[in-house]
Amino acid sequence: MKTITEPIINRRIFFEIASAGVAGYFLSPLDVLAQAGTTYQKPAVVMNSARYAIFILLAGAPSHVDTFDLKVGPWTPANFQPTTFDGVDFPAGLLPNLSYQWGQFAFLRSCQSNALVHSLLQTWNQIARNPTTSTGKIAPNIGSIVALEFDSQRRRDQVLPGFVSLNTGGNLIRNGYLPARYSPFDVTANAGGLTNLQHPDGQVSFGDRRLVVEALNSVNPVRVDFDEMRDFYTSAQSMMYDPAVNNVFRFSPTDQQRYGNSGFGNSCIVARNLIAADLGTRYFQINLGGWDNHSNIYQANAGIYNPARQLDQGLANLIADLAIMPGSNGRSQLDQTLIVVKGEFGRTVGSLNGQQGRDHYAVHTTLFAGGGVRGGRAMGTTTADGRFVDSPGWSQERPVAPEDIAATIYSALGINYTTQRRDDPLGRGFEYVPSTSTWPPYPVVELFQ
Repeated sequence: MKTITEPIINRRIFFEIASAGVAGYFLSPLDVLAQAGTTYQKPAVVMNSARYAIFILLAGAPSHVDTFDLKVGPWTPANFQPTTFDGVDFPAGLLPNLSYQWGQFAFLRSCQSNALVHSLLQTWNQIARNPTTSTGKIAPNIGSIVALEFDSQRRRDQVLPGFVSLNTGGNLIRNGYLPARYSPFDVTANAGGLTNLQHPDGQVSFGDRRLVVEALNSVNPVRVDFDEMRDFYTSAQSMMYDPAVNNVFRFSPTDQQRYGNSGFGNSCIVARNLIAADLGTRYFQINLGGWDNHSNIYQANAGIYNPARQLDQGLANLIADLAIMPGSNGRSQLDQTLIVVKGEFGRTVGSLNGQQGRDHYAVHTTLFAGGGVRGGRAMGTTTADGRFVDSPGWSQERPVAPEDIAATIYSALGINYTTQRRDDPLGRGFEYVPSTSTWPPYPVVELFQ
């Protein structure tokens, strides 16, 4: 990818596109334009500290004052067992396994959302912008952009998509205006692996039928919709009848139990396996819902306890396993994998509401681990009750927004977050992370220092 500052189409770019005529049959118009290198970038802080990224979306928005920014009060259940690590209070009884991993985490406690609607902020966190804007309506998932950025580096044996999503339940932003091959491969993790990688009539019969379909497709004129369907077919065919592919989606009953025997835990196992296999996936999104505790937040075996148990077992074991898996250049896979855990926003502070729960609130905490993050600490502070950001704890001296989190992910992966593509259907340029009306996005580099 090269940097330009020229108009979207000029004489040089026209001939670059025209010269792609032979390859044009295999590329959609967006692909051909992308090949011309029509991007613009500004100077940016690009850390390049991670090879993989795992984004865990805590859908429903966990209470920050009961989890990662614990504020102990008369409302705090005794079984939370508040424990202080390096001057930071943590609910060791609620999240016991994560408490043992304390040294791996950095808690960024100065995050703030500017809206309190679940669907809006879940999308916002996946696309790094306001979904109601014109570019927000065509924006791809961060994972799709990561897949695009690393597409040219793929080896021939890397047959898995660059972006894999797990446990989403359909709560997932896909490839937006980008070509379909950058869409997430959305998986429901199952101990038996992927059940649809073999045709019921056998490999030979499937191969014969595929040749017939390809012959029929060869007379179809080049159209974006046809190209996108072909992307899906090609990707699927590359995975079929490949034992290495199906094996990475399988896991043992022992692992399943250790990770918590839940959809989230199973998803963490698959993410671990895919990182170890290095079959092309660079970005993972894993969702974990159940945090919308407007009522009965402390109800035994329900409320906050159920999703907290799943997060505790799944995430703690994922980190433990990655930490002992060899990566490259003497590093572990955890060293090479940035893990980001966050909800849409936080929840109201102090005493519980009339339904014994907590309502939506803007201030919240994001958890970081691996990928060069220096753990064992909290960054930024809130007031004693968790109501306001007291000290942002980073260079920009303001609360951290979803755009800053996205810039941090891109920067850690070696991607310039200021990139502006010139291939969007609106013709106005698509920024990976746009500026707001008051400030530009910036990575939280202090996490890595």
